[in-house]
Amino acid sequence: MATRRQFQLLGQRRFLPYFLTQFSGAFNDNLFKNLLLLVITYRAGGLMGLSVDLVVNLAAFLFILPYFLFSGIAGQLADRFEQAVLIRRVKALEVGIMVVAATGLLMGWYEVSLLLLFLTGVQSTFFGPVKYAILPRVLAERELVGGNGLVGMGTFVAILLGTIAAGPIMVLPGALWIGAGAVLSVAVLGYLAARSIPATMPTGPPVREKLSLFRETLAILRLARERRIVLLGILAISWFWLLGAAYLTQFPNFARTVLNGDETVVSLLLVLFIIGISIGAMLCETLNRGVVSLRLVPFAALGLSAFGTDLYFAVPPVTSSPDWWVLLTDSRFYRLEADLLGIGLSGGLFIVPLYAFIQNETPPDRRARIIAALNVINALFMVISAMLGMVLLGIIGLSIPIFLLMLSLVSLPVTLGLLWRLHQHRRTLPDDPGEKLSTHR
Repeated sequence: MATRRQFQLLGQRRFLPYFLTQFSGAFNDNLFKNLLLLVITYRAGGLMGLSVDLVVNLAAFLFILPYFLFSGIAGQLADRFEQAVLIRRVKALEVGIMVVAATGLLMGWYEVSLLLLFLTGVQSTFFGPVKYAILPRVLAERELVGGNGLVGMGTFVAILLGTIAAGPIMVLPGALWIGAGAVLSVAVLGYLAARSIPATMPTGPPVREKLSLFRETLAILRLARERRIVLLGILAISWFWLLGAAYLTQFPNFARTVLNGDETVVSLLLVLFIIGISIGAMLCETLNRGVVSLRLVPFAALGLSAFGTDLYFAVPPVTSSPDWWVLLTDSRFYRLEADLLGIGLSGGLFIVPLYAFIQNETPPDRRARIIAALNVINALFMVISAMLGMVLLGIIGLSIPIFLLMLSLVSLPVTLGLLWRLHQHRRTLPDDPGEKLSTHR
């Protein structure tokens, strides 16, 4: 019953245009980014005299940098302007960016395309706060978990499809024309979907003062600190993104150096991981029975640690060079594949209730700024994940399985510690309806 109600949202105007808008945005971001990286890697052989490895890391930095710079302003605007109109303006900006991006791909303006990757990150930064802040405005409380589950599933499937689609496009005749047409077409479709999102009323006062990059970022971080239970939820979500970034970053080298596999093995690892997250995200509605509750989260935290730990022991001795089909059909790899699915499933069960919890426990006039603060902290944790990888793998020389094992062993006390503090703080809240949690114990 709960699952049927969840999917019924996809047939309703208050949700479907929004879902298609966010799906197209996540798909297009990853399609453009991976098309650009493949062109630089296989056709340009580098950029501006830099090696491919440096350019790849520079691209990742340029895409995430806007979250640090502009999240504060994005949160302020999302709280103080009509959110459906703001979404349409952001999607119109995406169309403009993709017009230039498509031209850059066709003309070989790769330096310009790298700058456009930064601008893509900017428009994603402005879309992020309103993406989650608008959900409680258009959904009832009993629909929040299901709606967040659909959004989580849609986001990760879009990331997967956008990432994988770049490879097949690049081997087609006229690949650059097809790629340029694809990113522009998807951007236009996303804008058309955004035009059908129902209007919402602004929740905060109008902006009367000049917005400052750093002042607004500090302001949203201070705002997130004011309500401890929300801050603890944010830190728990950000910890998952630290783990997720570690897995996604290491999959290519894990496939090549540990499994001795080819490029198709990387795609399979990514598919298994994201299918797991999508299943976990969709199960939250049924397991929580439509209630905004954190009761699944401790078990999901245990799953993240347990499956991540077992992954270390599940790597079989490899004497050949397997492709994706060998991994699927050779029983030696079944345990490893089950662990990747389990890690992803646990991740979906972990973050969806936490997102719904934060939305439900934040006043409407602050919600977008809190989501913006979450985006800043997420970005910070992903940078920390990259730095840990550089130090432990690149400098100290640990193997990738040991690196992932260490993160899995640390994960359980970190997540359970955050959840315990959240539970303890809940018990100290006053009985005032504006302060008391509406989640089940």
